[in-house]
Amino acid sequence: MEKYLMAIDAGTGSVRVILFDSKGNELTVSQAEWTHKEDPRYPGSMDFDITTNMKIIQKLINETLVSSNVNPQDILSISTTSMREAIVLYDENENELWACANVDSRSNDEVSNLHKISNTLESDIYTLSGQTFSLGAIPRILWVKNNLPDTYEKIKYVTMLNDWITFRLTGILSVEPSNGCTTGLFDISKRTWDYSIAERTGIRNDIYPVVFESGTVIGNVTEEMAALTGLSTDTLVVAGGGDAQLGCIGMGVIKDGDAAVLGGSFWQYEYTTEKVQMDEQCRVRINCHAVPNTWQYEAIAFFPGLVMRWFRDSFCELEKYLQEQTGESIYDQMEKRAEKVPVGSNGMISTFSDKMNYISWKHASPSFLDFKLDAEKFNKATFYRAIMENAAFVTKGNIDLVNEITNTSPESIIFGGGASKSNLWCQIIADVLNKPVKVPVVKESTALGAAICAGVGAGVYKSFEDAISKVVKFEKTFYPMEEHHTIYSELYNKWEGIYKNQLELADQGLTEHMWIAPGL
Repeated sequence: MEKYLMAIDAGTGSVRVILFDSKGNELTVSQAEWTHKEDPRYPGSMDFDITTNMKIIQKLINETLVSSNVNPQDILSISTTSMREAIVLYDENENELWACANVDSRSNDEVSNLHKISNTLESDIYTLSGQTFSLGAIPRILWVKNNLPDTYEKIKYVTMLNDWITFRLTGILSVEPSNGCTTGLFDISKRTWDYSIAERTGIRNDIYPVVFESGTVIGNVTEEMAALTGLSTDTLVVAGGGDAQLGCIGMGVIKDGDAAVLGGSFWQYEYTTEKVQMDEQCRVRINCHAVPNTWQYEAIAFFPGLVMRWFRDSFCELEKYLQEQTGESIYDQMEKRAEKVPVGSNGMISTFSDKMNYISWKHASPSFLDFKLDAEKFNKATFYRAIMENAAFVTKGNIDLVNEITNTSPESIIFGGGASKSNLWCQIIADVLNKPVKVPVVKESTALGAAICAGVGAGVYKSFEDAISKVVKFEKTFYPMEEHHTIYSELYNKWEGIYKNQLELADQGLTEHMWIAPGL
């Protein structure tokens, strides 16, 4: 009798529950978009609503069970994945006290105060943790200490968001390295907490739960959660990991030199290594991979997926109406039109995310530049394509940066996530990078990575390598077109110059940064 694996994927913009068979085939998906609101009292805040969002997850689990018509007892195991950097704080009774989503930036003063401790504190911690203060937990916990002292005194544990979902399923608090390391409180080489970092930064050193590697069985689904969702208490719950790292597992990117781009709300470039070598200039982050004794250089592009969603919601009312009438998605409609726009969007440039500079991370004001009042050449489809090309330019800049640090360059790129469903976007990336781009059959590779973790924990697969050999398959490869690459090379140089000037305008206060790390 067929057995099944469940993945719970809590992304920045949406959460999904996906059921897979043991061969890696996606059977049923339930999904809901969610938002993380700013508390008007605290500019830059991005609260995570524990109560509402857990109800969403429970509902999606139930929907998946009902729509799949699978016997819950046939679901061998579940694993979880989530946006990185999002943290949850708990009291001694394991009740949630406070939580924030991944790009919460309310802790501006706390970062400034950390810099006053020492000019080299951030870079010193980076050499241990592979992280800076930009998205890490240190300034956020300090913010709670300074602004919610009663809450701070009650803190007994801190976990990441995927660990929180695992906890709610099992009643057991733990952390795994691939997401836990993004706190900035890990010794990256030892893959566990470094209590000296907490001591040096003025936060408590006694709130860090046990660490289990991805693929480790944490426990069984509790009776309470089974009653709320329809799951079986016989189902195992297995440690998962951060979204990018599990996405890489779901694409088979686990060996030294393997490289991938994950195209979701954020875009992550991941380059796999079997040794840890820090960047002296602290420009990129270094994370534990979800595979033991493996690490990844990471460079992040902010918001390509969210920018597309913004464009959809702001300008595609007609396409939304047509979608309701015909069933053809807004994105498919826009892609057909964007394919007819010349390579390079008639010279128009858009600026959203910059190349990564982890130690001084900020982005210029969102902009469309160098377009003309010519509706034939510069219309909705042109702007849509320019957004795609901007994402590819940022990706090229990030890959070049990691190549410089490692003195290597990948032969090809594996492209996963929702953006890889777009043939046009895949071809643009191949043309800009001048490298083959391979697309897996399962586009939502993060969820597949979680299912693989679940299967490894349950003994369905002997190892991550065994699982990948059985379930990861590739659908197509996009090869670069020389004439397109020539155009994009010139346009990339133009984009770099424009972005530098756009960033200076934001630094001068003449425009507003799309995003800026706390303390800058």
